[in-house]
Amino acid sequence: MRKSKINIEDLFDLESAVIYNPDSYKATSDVSMDSRSVKKGSIFFAIKGLKFDGHKFIAEAVKKGAGAVVINSRRLKSLDDLDVTIIAVKDTTKAYGELASIWRKKLALKVISITGSNGKTSTKEILHTLLSEKYNVHKSAANDNNHIGVPKTIFECSDKHDAVVIEHGTNHFGEIEYTAKIAIPDIAAITNIGDSHLEFLKNRKGVLKEKSALLEQADSNDGKVLINVDDVLLAEEIKKYKNVIKYGFKGRVDCKAKMLGFTEDGRTKLNVIFGNDNFDVTLPLLGISSAKNYLLAISIAFEMGLTEKDILAGTKKLLPYHGRLESKIYKEFMLIDDTYNASPDSVRAGLDLLRKIKSYKKKLVVLGDMFELGNSSANLHSDLADSFKGIKNLKVMTIGPFMKKLNDKLIKNKIDAAHYDQRHLLKQELEKVSLNDYVIFVKGSRGMKMEEFVSVLKDRG
Repeated sequence: MRKSKINIEDLFDLESAVIYNPDSYKATSDVSMDSRSVKKGSIFFAIKGLKFDGHKFIAEAVKKGAGAVVINSRRLKSLDDLDVTIIAVKDTTKAYGELASIWRKKLALKVISITGSNGKTSTKEILHTLLSEKYNVHKSAANDNNHIGVPKTIFECSDKHDAVVIEHGTNHFGEIEYTAKIAIPDIAAITNIGDSHLEFLKNRKGVLKEKSALLEQADSNDGKVLINVDDVLLAEEIKKYKNVIKYGFKGRVDCKAKMLGFTEDGRTKLNVIFGNDNFDVTLPLLGISSAKNYLLAISIAFEMGLTEKDILAGTKKLLPYHGRLESKIYKEFMLIDDTYNASPDSVRAGLDLLRKIKSYKKKLVVLGDMFELGNSSANLHSDLADSFKGIKNLKVMTIGPFMKKLNDKLIKNKIDAAHYDQRHLLKQELEKVSLNDYVIFVKGSRGMKMEEFVSVLKDRG
């Protein structure tokens, strides 16, 4: 099979590109923006980030064997002595995305793109595991979901891959549109529309507008669009797209699930219906939110040709992604680490999970501030108080100025709650409080570093 490569014509197709020493260029399939990972013949992109400037590492990249370097045109005079092909452009970050799009078009692989307010990473991980039963599948790594991460994920793909699952993140208008045009998805989905990134996207309609750019790109490419009919805002969008796959827990849909109940430790039991397939499954994952992510993933998996047998085999291999409803049972207590990030909807989902867990009598909730909620921050924190109603034997600990709003309201509602102004005080309390017969839920936005409190609890296990 012919191996796809980036040739000199592809480099000339980059907007604003001026190429020096083109005759020395040899076609390659390797692109890097990290000098430490450069291979012989690689194209090295000198990208300026917040902490590092790739132009400072050009010499190292060339020494390691880079066959071409992409640089900012303004830096050209300082690189006269380089004996490799030089591609000078106005913006190396933009050129990186342009070349990624060119590379994507060379590969005969299915591109599956996922975004949403909550659950996009978990859905990506579930889908990757399921599709791996039948295909050679690549996926976005860690936080590679932005204007740099999406093209990086595409460059990591090669002719050996059948599909790639790409996560698209955003917190400003236009970011999804940019990465969607690079990825050109064959299948696109939005998990849900919630109160995330409101600081810049203003409200849920703003979130919908931003994230819908992914569906619009797939639709313009005659791709498939997955619509969650249980999400009111998304359900209203169905008629906009040509090739829609509907999924949900209610209504007339292409892929449907019914909640059958929960195990004592909170794992979800589902009945799944897709065409002639009708099967029951107990997920090795916690909570309703995981069930929703799973339903989207299997909707895509069926579209990709997986059978019921494939899906059930893959389901047995599912593991919680780090920091996302990741549970561990210790001698005296159960710990649920959901510290990767936080939004009002995901906090409510976690509290709902606590109600489902019957194997422990008492509940401890440790919450840190939720970020990027804009002018609605104070209200969205305090409004969470109603979600605690009905949870028996409950204790709540909070940290962060906005969580103080929630704490005040919880106390008014006669819930056992304590707020901590300093991190060391909360740590001290977690080191000494009784944990016997507790299920403990820890959550907060990344900037709150709630994983530090998880570590304290793990040490007690």
